[in-house]
Amino acid sequence: MKMRKFNELQRDNEGAMIIETAFVLPILILLGLGGFEVSQMVAQSTETQTALAEATAVTLATTPDTQDEIDTIEDIVKKSTGLADDSVKFVKKYRCGTDDALVELETNCASGTIVAEFLEISISHTYTPVWKKIGIGYDVKMGKTQLVQIGQFEAP
Repeated sequence: MKMRKFNELQRDNEGAMIIETAFVLPILILLGLGGFEVSQMVAQSTETQTALAEATAVTLATTPDTQDEIDTIEDIVKKSTGLADDSVKFVKKYRCGTDDALVELETNCASGTIVAEFLEISISHTYTPVWKKIGIGYDVKMGKTQLVQIGQFEAP
């Protein structure tokens, strides 16, 4: 008798589809959301790279000499990309002769040394994924930095 009841239950397929769906649906939803979020992050990264390329092009086209000119280029990049003020930074740096290290001040170079003048362009921003709103994960910080040589001179 017990064996017959067991065989009946084993042949009964009612509800199997619902149970399978209950297991698979959450996984499919998470995969879909994850794919969407990854595509958003790739798009943000591409926009950052494009903004950096634009900043480099403007810098090379104008070759800024003063801090006011550097600030103007920085403002152009901020307005054209729509990034916040703290997301775009332009900093002058110097390389003394063939040193690997960059210095903040040209006066740190020895007299008579050839000094290469660079503009360090940094673009960064933070991406907040959808899943953070439900308490999972954290913000993703993205950024890129590039050095552009804007001049060369002999240290006094």
